[in-house]
Amino acid sequence: MLTAVWVALWAAAAVVVISLPRWLPGRVVALRGWVFTRINGEESIAVPGDLVGVDRFREVYSHPAASGRSEGAVLSDLFWYWLSPGPEMHQEHLEAGERYDAVAMATRRILSLPRAQVEELTRRCVGRALEGGRGVVRLRDLMMPAWAEFAYELVFGEPCPPHARDLVVGNADDVATALKCCGLRHMDRRDRLTAYLLESLPRVRHELPAGLTPREQALYLHGAFFTTAVVQMSEATAHVLMALARHPDVQDRARGGDDRYLDQVIAETLRLYPLFGIAHRVTKGDILLGERGTIPAGSVLCFDYPAFHRAGFPDPERFDPGRFAPGHAPLKELNHIPFGMPANRPCPAWRLAPLAMRVAVREVLRAYALGSTAAHTRSMPNRGPCLLTPPGAGRRGPGRRLTLLSMRLRDGWEDVWRSLVQLVLGTYMVWDARRLRLCERHFSGDARPEGT
Repeated sequence: MLTAVWVALWAAAAVVVISLPRWLPGRVVALRGWVFTRINGEESIAVPGDLVGVDRFREVYSHPAASGRSEGAVLSDLFWYWLSPGPEMHQEHLEAGERYDAVAMATRRILSLPRAQVEELTRRCVGRALEGGRGVVRLRDLMMPAWAEFAYELVFGEPCPPHARDLVVGNADDVATALKCCGLRHMDRRDRLTAYLLESLPRVRHELPAGLTPREQALYLHGAFFTTAVVQMSEATAHVLMALARHPDVQDRARGGDDRYLDQVIAETLRLYPLFGIAHRVTKGDILLGERGTIPAGSVLCFDYPAFHRAGFPDPERFDPGRFAPGHAPLKELNHIPFGMPANRPCPAWRLAPLAMRVAVREVLRAYALGSTAAHTRSMPNRGPCLLTPPGAGRRGPGRRLTLLSMRLRDGWEDVWRSLVQLVLGTYMVWDARRLRLCERHFSGDARPEGT
């Protein structure tokens, strides 16, 4: 009898262990989300939510009073912690005013490249990144050097030397890894890039924002171009390639050369896997909602991009580029704002980024066929495992099937371990960010060094 009990216990334990990849990561993600949304306490208002529905998402996001970016939001301490050094100079986190206007104008100057130059620059940078990339790769890692070189040439107007590329990639990878709570910050990697940019300021091809010290100018470049631009372009391209790898029929059609269809693929990818999870804004005045009441000044609005992008679409979890085909509702009428709202700090690269992404994806499809059975989630903490093979190699060989099966098994068990790491490190970083209070101290005038 006792033996039967032990056998049953061991069998139950085995079932639990074997099933971990199916249920544990989702539970941990939900728990992390619960912690994240409660950082700001009662002042935090989810949009869409009980007070502001999907129907008023755009209205509230565009409201003039929803203009605060950092000051007054406890959540800002966490974002500033992740984006250090120099979060106070990051364009996305500057408060409205003369300094923000000067920085935004400088960004527009640097991004104002003719279309032909953008396409040629993208082809060159991606072509170099693809050299020797065959086999199983991590798509984000594959694309990050390409976008590092791309950003460097935008800023300096000359080819990126290898040591500079390595500095940029080291910084961007460290920021992305910390943002996903898969690793702690390594400030030495980030500070080395700042030092390099500081000594390279005379070589910048455009006029930098007036009224800034040289260090502030270096930190502006660091945050806008060598952190945010590189991280987000790498993530966005990896998402598109991962979607193509997971949907062979879409991949085959996209390889046919129809740029309009590829644009639909990119739009659907950014709908289903938006680069922003939560964008927060601080209200500088009351926002009247009629019968629903008022959002008081000083509230922290947490705009939930994934929730908004899924609302109003049939079967929203299904990947379907046809949602954006001609004959459907105009894009401006859809719940689809991958680059933010025009009236409230839209992404300054909203014109350049889709054009460059299309060229990058086209170059990858020209060189490789993509396959993956790994999980594809919005945050993509696994960095997009993908099998690259020659386009004409076929998809049915036993070796390829075995590789994809091993990829699925490995990704599932990596996800279990990674989820636990994210929970522990994420909790620590939330605590450490609140201990350092980088944003709060900046606006209170307490300018002590970060570690004190």
